[in-house]
Parts: sequence; structure tokens; C-alpha cells
Amino acid sequence: MIKQFFRVTSIEQAMELKQHYKENAVWMAGGSKLNATPTRTECCVAISLQGLPLDEVDWDNGTLRIGSLITLQKLRDTVFIPQALHDALGFVYSRHVRNQATLGGEIAARQAESVLIPLLLVLETELLFADGEFLTLEEYLQTPGDRLLVEVIIHDPFRRCATRKFSRSAGGWAVVTAAVAITENEEIRIALDGVAEKPIRLRDVESLALEGHALEKAVSEAIYPRADLSGSEAFKRHIAGVLVADLLTDCQQEDEVMK
Repeated sequence: MIKQFFRVTSIEQAMELKQHYKENAVWMAGGSKLNATPTRTECCVAISLQGLPLDEVDWDNGTLRIGSLITLQKLRDTVFIPQALHDALGFVYSRHVRNQATLGGEIAARQAESVLIPLLLVLETELLFADGEFLTLEEYLQTPGDRLLVEVIIHDPFRRCATRKFSRSAGGWAVVTAAVAITENEEIRIALDGVAEKPIRLRDVESLALEGHALEKAVSEAIYPRADLSGSEAFKRHIAGVLVADLLTDCQQEDEVMK
């Protein structure tokens, strides 16, 4: 339960408060996750970041740089963002939530139903933290820690890319989310969520450069999902394989349209 609430006006002030309260304090951006299952916090101190100027989108020689405190709706309304990113943001079906939730908060929450994280993984996104540290999103997901994220950096934002969510109903929890991208060198990037404890890149499958049924089979054999109320292990393997194969086809068709 949150018992103390601090609204900071600088990154330095935020870092000082975190250093003082340590594991008893939690960063608070839009606040859409801190009181909701399964991401409800047990911390008693909230450090609100809403006063920090970290909510802008900037283009830097073809690189897309996004402030971590931008809301999902503001990002979705930004002109010229990649279509795949626009689509992934739309899977957060409630506009009210999109107006509250932030990009940094979505990354930090690491929820299994996120479509955004697989997309950012196949775009090989880089993260900048308040202490000056740079990590790829993939590295961050391995050891997330309690860093203060300030910027999300996509060096190849218009990579051919597609993303999809499979759920039992339009507003239901995701069973599997997936994203596929094709690089300028015709290399495939594949990411999934909902099939492991954290979002994953299927690097071994990527290196095989497969398509169609062969790709479906390789994906299904490369993952080890847990059976739960959303489906059996076999069902999740099957859905993941089909999603990835279909998304690769979408990327290839996008290439044909561009030509």
C-alpha cells in the first residue's frame, strides 16, 4: 500500500529519493499498473515522475527516440511513427488506459499480454537509463532491476514488421502475442510473449530462415509454454507457430506492396 507520495521535478531528485528509500520505493509514471493485478505494488513509497520532461518523440538521423513518460495514446497519435508500432499500441483496447499508461511503464511492467514488448524486441530497441547506462531491451528483460528508464531508442524504426495478439475474446487476456520483422539484410527477427516467464527472441529459429509449415513447426518446437486456463501446452505451441508464420507472410507482402 502506498503511504508516501513524492512528485519530483528533476531526474536528480528522483534518483536521490530512490537511493534513500531503496526497495521500499517504486517509480510511478501513469499509475495504470501499480494498483492492478498482477502488477500491484507492495511498496509503501511512490516517486511520481509526471513532472519530468520525458514525453516527447524526436527523430535523430533516422533514429526514433521516445521519452519514457509519453502516454500510449500520445505516441499512437504522433505523425509518422511506424505502422506496426501504431498497431501494437492499439491492442491496448481502452483509450482511457492509453491516455494514462506510459511507454516506460508498459516496458517496466513486463506483462504477458503485452503486444508492445515483442514488437520492440524485433525492432532491436535500445533503452537509456537515468544513470547513463544503455541496454538493449532484450538485455533489460533478462535483468530488469529497478532502473529509471528515460528514453526508448529505435535505430531502424521502419523495418518491415508485423505484430499480432491471440486471445479468447477481444478484451480478454492474451494467450500468445507475437511479432516478426525482416531487416534490410533479409534476416528474420521473431519475438513471443505468453510462452515463457518473460518475452523472448527466438534466435535459433531466426537463423534457420524458414517459411510456412516448416517455420510453424520450428517455432512450436522451440518454446515450452505452461498450460493454464487460457490453453494447453500443445495449443499454445500450435498458436505461436501459426502466428509467426502468418506474420512473416504479412512482412513479405508489405515488401511487395512497397515495390
